[in-house]
Amino acid sequence: MKKFMATSLVAVLFTMTIPAMAELNVFACEPEWASLASEIGGERIRTYSATTAFQDPHHIEARPSLIARVRRADLVICSGAELEVGWLPLLQRQAGNPSVLPGKPGYFEAAAMVERLDIPVVLDRSVGDVHAQGNPHVHLDPRRIQGIARALQTRLIEIDPDGKAYYQSRLIDFNQRWQQATEQWQYQAKKLKGTRIVVHHRDWVYLFDWLGIQIAGALEPKPGLPTSVGHLLSLKQALASNPAAMIVHTTYQNPRAAKRLAQMTNIPVVELPYTVGGDERVTDLFSLFDVTIQRLMDGLQ
Repeated sequence: MKKFMATSLVAVLFTMTIPAMAELNVFACEPEWASLASEIGGERIRTYSATTAFQDPHHIEARPSLIARVRRADLVICSGAELEVGWLPLLQRQAGNPSVLPGKPGYFEAAAMVERLDIPVVLDRSVGDVHAQGNPHVHLDPRRIQGIARALQTRLIEIDPDGKAYYQSRLIDFNQRWQQATEQWQYQAKKLKGTRIVVHHRDWVYLFDWLGIQIAGALEPKPGLPTSVGHLLSLKQALASNPAAMIVHTTYQNPRAAKRLAQMTNIPVVELPYTVGGDERVTDLFSLFDVTIQRLMDGLQ
């Protein structure tokens, strides 16, 4: 009995010397940011993604369950650049959590941490659904992911200073693995440089900028507008003289227009996962690029 009590006392004292692990509630607007937060935050955070790879992040319903999640959040991570402008502000207003409002440490916009492409010179709704702050789909460039990871580590330390050493070590480990993977992806994808690809929406600007791929056209006549028979006919005519290697769309986009153009031009259609969860093999950011590049390479065949 005495031996048991002594052992128990030692266990209690040992436990008391270990600082309690903080657990921040992280609300991610999209799966890619939930994945990145988990890479940097590890066991000190608990993540929740408001959307899935099968939902258009431009158009999400501000459900009561999401409001409750934001109310309990210590950190909200979103793409920004107006991607979530139709639903996130409502969540923030209804949640009553001032710590996650714009300008506060608890609100993190990934796109604001990196240089953005497609910033319009003139804002005019006649050109479609353009984003005044530039293209928001920054997660599709590994170089920008690395910059966002550094900024996210800094923000986590600001919110949870006791975890500084932990977050720093997690970032070092992530950077090493990410740099190695990026070099491998670039090597695998070198034959894609100069390839012309038709897109559904301008989701792929950052990926194509990184790999040197050219946009041969878009199924949307203007950003955010549905395609039409007339527009497909125009694309067919343009591609007849300057062909494309493939037509790509995401898991959340209706493939009907892509398949119709494929029938008209005999150009293959390739579905890309776009974000974490877009394919059963895509469980994190690493596998997102693994699968995306493999599918693009298969499309060349």
